Amino acid sequence: MKKSIIIILGLLFGYITNAQEQQSFTLQQAIDFALENNRQAKNAVRDIEAAKKQKWETTATGLPQIEASIDYNNWLKQQVSLIPAEFFGGNPGDFAEIEFGTKHTMIATATVKQLLFDGSYLVGLQSAIVFLEISKNAKEKTDLEVRKAVINAYGNVLLAEESVKILQKNKDVLQKNLDETTKIYENGLAEEESVEQLQITLSGVESNLNNTSRLKTLAYQMLNITLGLDVNSKIELLDDLETLTAQHISLDLLESVEIVENNIDYKVAFNDKRAKELLLKLEKSRALPTLNAFLNGAYSGYDNSFNFTKSSQRWFGSSLLGVSMNIPVFSSLGRSAATQRAKINLEKAEDDLTEVEQQLKFQITTAKSNYQFAIEDYENKKQNLNLAERIEKKNQTKYFEGISSSFELRQAQTQLYSAQQEFLQAMLDVISKKAELETTLNTINN
Repeated sequence: MKKSIIIILGLLFGYITNAQEQQSFTLQQAIDFALENNRQAKNAVRDIEAAKKQKWETTATGLPQIEASIDYNNWLKQQVSLIPAEFFGGNPGDFAEIEFGTKHTMIATATVKQLLFDGSYLVGLQSAIVFLEISKNAKEKTDLEVRKAVINAYGNVLLAEESVKILQKNKDVLQKNLDETTKIYENGLAEEESVEQLQITLSGVESNLNNTSRLKTLAYQMLNITLGLDVNSKIELLDDLETLTAQHISLDLLESVEIVENNIDYKVAFNDKRAKELLLKLEKSRALPTLNAFLNGAYSGYDNSFNFTKSSQRWFGSSLLGVSMNIPVFSSLGRSAATQRAKINLEKAEDDLTEVEQQLKFQITTAKSNYQFAIEDYENKKQNLNLAERIEKKNQTKYFEGISSSFELRQAQTQLYSAQQEFLQAMLDVISKKAELETTLNTINN
């Protein structure tokens, strides 16, 4: 029995351990995962569901409504009415005190109401549809922003990873150079300044390495938050920065047709204009009459004692059918003012749509320019890095051959380190600028 328990516990522990293993993502897998698990993306889905419920809520107001009520009254002290006494043979001018009705009454009523015509209801139905479209627009915009955020966060992690590797390699090379130079100095074949120059360079690289290592931790945490994971989750990235950069160089994207109507900001502005048009129709509809119909049925019981639960209790039925019309006549120009205000808001929305259209054309042109520059800058920084590596290697050879000074070596090394970071940043810029252009064009090419 004990062996069985141990085996079961072992299996459970293994299952839990496997469940807690780190997750691995390519960039596309990270995007797909975030679109399902990012908290903002999930809330955008909930907003659509809420909009669907609100649409039905609006629709239901024009469908039959049934209400039921039960009223029970118990006269603790019955109301007294005064009746002229001459009705009962009394003297004229005198009044007889009479109590009408029974001590206990109970009335059960059911009413069916139906809206026959209401202009605001018809506008409300159209508004509910637009509101649903606005919620879908918000979801689309959220997805685009989440996608861009994942690309940037994923790229920042890769940048930090590559930076740590390069800085660690630079540190190792510098440490080796420092050790060799120190031995040469101890043998009297080099100046102390050469050792100090290398120590200064090594100290700067170590400081950058420590800082970049901390930034790498923060980059992973930011990516976890964007993915919708716990901030301290362990994840592994399957793409590398250089390969990802090559995949994100797409010159065809620079020639893509600029269809402003595809942009989510245009869709939002367009639906805002539609909403303002409906608000104007709503204000105009308030001048129309409303027509309602109702049908109710009731049963009433009366007694001087509480016998309503007994079969002998007598119940009296009644029913009523009615139609009511409410006709707005005069509102002291209040409705006219509301209509004019709605018209002004519509004019503003139309101008806002035009402004968004023009701004988007400018943003698309700018995004294409930035993306093209990022590609050109990447090629330039790649060539510069190759040159910097050759220069540093030549200076290192010259230094140990005694041809060049430690100061010249330090300059070459500093130039190399700067070229390395610029090349890494250029690769990240290609990825992020492509994501920005795709978001502006709303042409997501996975």
